[in-house]
Amino acid sequence: MENPVPEKPRMAPWKKVGLVAAVLAVACLMAVAGGAFSFIRHGGGVADQALSNEARVNVLRLCGDVQSYRDEHGVFPAAGPVPKEVPRGGGAVPFEPDENLKKVGFNPGERVRYQYQVVVQETPLGEAEVTCYARGDLDGDGQVSVFSVTLDANGMTSPVKVEREEE
Repeated sequence: MENPVPEKPRMAPWKKVGLVAAVLAVACLMAVAGGAFSFIRHGGGVADQALSNEARVNVLRLCGDVQSYRDEHGVFPAAGPVPKEVPRGGGAVPFEPDENLKKVGFNPGERVRYQYQVVVQETPLGEAEVTCYARGDLDGDGQVSVFSVTLDANGMTSPVKVEREEE
């Protein structure tokens, strides 16, 4: 007996593979385009990370220099802020250390994108505690990113604490 319903035409197997490949290609292109859009919209990110690494390295170096000074002279010196104003827009400004930054030997280079400062406070136990700061405003919007490291009386440093890193 013959089948009264005609068979539906079937797609050739090679056409199925081509269709799947086309769908995957479109999905990949959309993902790449979305990533590119995000990269452009957020200003790249790689350069910002390199600049924030500058602050991380220098704030650790600053506290290390302060500890070395204390080991040699017995006191923690307060210093900065240098430069007087927080650099804005990611542009490098001349670094001219104040007297105490010269004493501790802190030299981040001729130009910096962050302001550096050493604050000395007394703990409730009467011991000195030092906080080293790096402040910057890479995107120039007035919001300041702050990188800090605390150095206790025993010479122990904290991990770098970061507030508003993307600023």
